[in-house]
Amino acid sequence: MTRTIETLVLLLVVVAAVGIAAKRLKVPPAILLVLIGVVLALVPGLPAVSLAPEFVLLLVLPPIIYSSAVAMSWREFRFNLRPISLLAVGCVVFTTVAAAAATHWLLGMPWSVGFVLGAIVSPPDAVAPLSIARRMQLPRRILVVLEGEGLANDATALILYRFAVVAVSAGVFSFEKAAGMFAAIVAGEFLWGIGVGWLMLRLRHWVDDPQIEILLSILTPFIAYWPPEHLGGSGVLATVVTGLYVSWHGMSVISAATRLQGIFFWDVLVYLVEGSVFLLTGLQARTLTTGIANYSLSTLVISAAVVSVVVILARFAWMFPATYLPRLLIPRIARVDPSPPWQWPFALAYTGVRGIVSLAAALAIPFATDSGDPFPDRDLILFLTFSVILVTLVGQGLLLPIVIRALGLDNAGWRERRVDKAEELAARQQAIRVAIERLDQLAEERELPANAVQALRAQYQERLKHFEHGPDRAGGHQVPPELPDEIELLLIATERARINELHRRGTLKDEARRRIERELDLRDATLANHQHEE
Repeated sequence: MTRTIETLVLLLVVVAAVGIAAKRLKVPPAILLVLIGVVLALVPGLPAVSLAPEFVLLLVLPPIIYSSAVAMSWREFRFNLRPISLLAVGCVVFTTVAAAAATHWLLGMPWSVGFVLGAIVSPPDAVAPLSIARRMQLPRRILVVLEGEGLANDATALILYRFAVVAVSAGVFSFEKAAGMFAAIVAGEFLWGIGVGWLMLRLRHWVDDPQIEILLSILTPFIAYWPPEHLGGSGVLATVVTGLYVSWHGMSVISAATRLQGIFFWDVLVYLVEGSVFLLTGLQARTLTTGIANYSLSTLVISAAVVSVVVILARFAWMFPATYLPRLLIPRIARVDPSPPWQWPFALAYTGVRGIVSLAAALAIPFATDSGDPFPDRDLILFLTFSVILVTLVGQGLLLPIVIRALGLDNAGWRERRVDKAEELAARQQAIRVAIERLDQLAEERELPANAVQALRAQYQERLKHFEHGPDRAGGHQVPPELPDEIELLLIATERARINELHRRGTLKDEARRRIERELDLRDATLANHQHEE
């Protein structure tokens, strides 16, 4: 037990140190953590660290998926549902089939074993590519598609993986039965995710206590994930649906104090979890090398090269037809959503790096089939999965900034950000004007002191003047002591209602809404603390 605690503390120390180095080097921490993990794993004398697949699939994956889904814009996800679905479902299936065919024809693997490997290496991990894409200011649509694909592709891959493992273990496979089961899983997880999201939001609203609400938010992804996973599904789709439901409906249910504390808590939690998992991924190098002694070096190198090349090329082969064929075949799509320049699908195709979900699925392969025989090529599948992760995450990840610059996409999203900033400033001005109107109404209804009302109105007008000149932030203001805090809280509620209304109309982006909401939450919390002290 003591050794486990010491190992955990050392892992956190390494995560913190690598985070500092990655920030200075402007490299995604995920890449450095995997490399550092590989180096540490190969140092003689250091204890081996094994990664339990249940730890990743049951404890790590749910909160990461849930937090990403909550941060996702439902409106942007829905608008980009077609490209996201084509990647998260179509590209995953296509990559699985391509990898199975290549390993069968070129490496001599049985079809069933090839499908197991294909399902494992088919889902990309969006953590490292997104950090680079955001830093280099790629167009917003590319970011949304990447983020949306990262939410949903694990569900498709894990369902295919379960079918493939069952086919190898049992020795039989029925396409009709698998297709029917796939449809049932998707429908069931969708309904379960909505139900969990609705129930947890109602429960959190009823509790109305920040600490308990944050505890309930921690439990939410596990409640969404575990039952479907236990019943034979993936649990991923249910967790994504729950997160999107909370993202869309939570703004009017979750209190300001809970949001402020919850955002900080979840940011730290996800950072620690992701960092530790990427480091643990690299640390598996020693464990994986011990099981491949029966294979020749040439077999390992050729197999790793074949699978890595097929996985990378399959995404390119899928991306361009999936981008342009729907618009050619269905004119209505082309009218509503014109074709993007070729650089966009190329950038999306290049970001197909693999990560921890692939490794966890490989580690979860049973050691024996239903008949008691060893699972075919299990050690080789583990090695190939780890090789694909290194080639794509480290190789493609480090070259991604160069590719983005070569495509001319670096800073391509700055015009979008200027438009978004203008929309945000307009929304702020509308909210302040509505608050001033509400102040005048309250002053008349409650016969408030004229001097205090005038002072507060002047402060709001000063904020309006600041935003009309377009600064990033307007200075805070103190509430006149002659006016009760309740008045300011009502004005904040008025601003919040207008901001949420503009967001629901589609005239304010989620990112801007969250920034404004955070400022309103801070003002709300300050007044609440003032009332509590009194």
